[in-house]
Amino acid sequence: MARRAINFLKKLNFYNIQKGIRYLKHFGVKEFFVRLSDRLEPEEVPYGPWFEAHRAKEEELARQRAQRFREPVTFSIAVPLYRTPPQYLREMVASVQAQTYPHWELCLVNGSPEDQEVGRVLAEYAADPRIRVQTLDKNGGFAENTNAALAMARGDYIGLLDHDDLLEPDALYEAACRMQKENRPDLIYTDEDKITSDGSEHFQPNLKPDFNEDLLRSNNYICHFLIVSRALALRVGGFDHRYDGAQDYDFILKCTEQAQGICHIPKVLYHWRTHAASTADNPLSKQYAYEAGARAIAAHLARCRLTGCQVEQKKDFGFYRVHYPVEGEPLVSILIPNKDEKETLKKCLESLFAKTEYRNFEVIIIENNSKTKEIFDYYQEIDGRNGVHVVYWDRAFNYSALNNFGARHAKGSYFVCLNNDVEVIRGDWLTELLSHCQRPGTGIVGARLYYPDDTIQHAGIIIGIGGIAGSVFVGMKRSHSGYMHRESLQQELCAVTAACLMVRREAFEAVGGFEEKLAVAFNDVDFCLRVREAGYQVVYNPYVELYHYESKTRGAEDTEEKVRRFQKEIDYMRGRWNTLLKQGDPCYNRNLSLKKWNYSLRS
Repeated sequence: MARRAINFLKKLNFYNIQKGIRYLKHFGVKEFFVRLSDRLEPEEVPYGPWFEAHRAKEEELARQRAQRFREPVTFSIAVPLYRTPPQYLREMVASVQAQTYPHWELCLVNGSPEDQEVGRVLAEYAADPRIRVQTLDKNGGFAENTNAALAMARGDYIGLLDHDDLLEPDALYEAACRMQKENRPDLIYTDEDKITSDGSEHFQPNLKPDFNEDLLRSNNYICHFLIVSRALALRVGGFDHRYDGAQDYDFILKCTEQAQGICHIPKVLYHWRTHAASTADNPLSKQYAYEAGARAIAAHLARCRLTGCQVEQKKDFGFYRVHYPVEGEPLVSILIPNKDEKETLKKCLESLFAKTEYRNFEVIIIENNSKTKEIFDYYQEIDGRNGVHVVYWDRAFNYSALNNFGARHAKGSYFVCLNNDVEVIRGDWLTELLSHCQRPGTGIVGARLYYPDDTIQHAGIIIGIGGIAGSVFVGMKRSHSGYMHRESLQQELCAVTAACLMVRREAFEAVGGFEEKLAVAFNDVDFCLRVREAGYQVVYNPYVELYHYESKTRGAEDTEEKVRRFQKEIDYMRGRWNTLLKQGDPCYNRNLSLKKWNYSLRS
């Protein structure tokens, strides 16, 4: 199989044989082929042409050059140099000189004084007063060299640019416009992509969400292009050499902790050059960097007073999992609506009791108009035993009302909404939910659910997909992790499914529970959005894993009455969340499709 993999790699420009062998050794045969198949998956919307169509055209750039700002900010672009290939150095400088926004300076710190070629190239720019050069006596490493560039900076804001990467000509213009619109936030970042060493091809766009702390603790998704106020950069102490290799990750974490305003520009304005030695193209070249990244996250968590956490490196380089501790043993109330379907409910409960490691929970079965004798016999068998209580709701099916009714009978400090057609996979599922829900500021935690064939049923909900809201990565194989590994990363989202979610009791009560006007559709989405509106976070935790056999109790949406009801619920969501639907989901990116579930480009 390894030989077959190498034959694949021979046909691809991006994958060379040496890289394939390195990955094969690291991941093993099975996981290697999973990742290879992800890479070989054809783009639904090819990125290269898409980027060319969406980048600023010359007429737009000319308009930007002519624009005058009433109170312009000045940007200092800080670039540490070390044995930079002359061609890359010239191209990097040219990309700064091409900026349509005029108020900038370029601070170049040369950490390779012995490199005469670099010295000659730098001498070419002596005539440009906006370009300032400092040559160090010796190389101090990336962190110290960058700190020297920060010390040179005189601008209001500092932009961080690697010595062989490129900016789009409108990068500073877009940042300056956002400064005016957002009242000068302390931190701005943009989308980015990668380019081949000769700059001929753009690929692998990183289309980012707005600021997402849990995602940042899983991966340095902010990365490039980063702009911070000079005051903030000085306040956090610049770059720390103890995290060399991940010094930018550590710096970003510190900045986000103290920033007054964090702004994301959803445009590809930075191009990360790939070549054999770069981390962008060869993650295996800097394994020490990923260990430093884990230490940077651990230090960040300590500063945030989140004690007892452990940071684990994932198999994919640069990606992490944070283990949060459970404090004490609070009672958890598990709410399960049910109608008939004895075997379905029994399977759910048996898996729950057999596999759940966290034991301090009660189960509230909310009975809703069952007809069969066998289910009532089963209720009699389980009611009052092992913390199971059956309560009776005799009105028409209304998922929101059922859960609200069940919550009124619950004694726990945390509620778990659970469908009767789910089956527990991992014994730590309840522990994982609780460990996140106990964190200060978290209101809801959601799960990763699979169909019985081990494909994704739910990995979070994006507002706007399908018109109102929809789950992402539906139908993808469980072994895959999706765009930028988002399916497998802890992150904040706007909504998660109530087929399995935990909510802090105080958050539930703060918003008055579920909206009972939403009997069937979108009640979980609306609930999550209202909890967020109340100031709590909604977190997706992919390590909470269950099978979901999907809505057996409710039946098909195939009658005229049900179609009318569904349309009323759509109308309610459009009225209640109109602004959000227009602005777009902050946990997504406006350049991504709202018609597809797989993070493909919006055509």
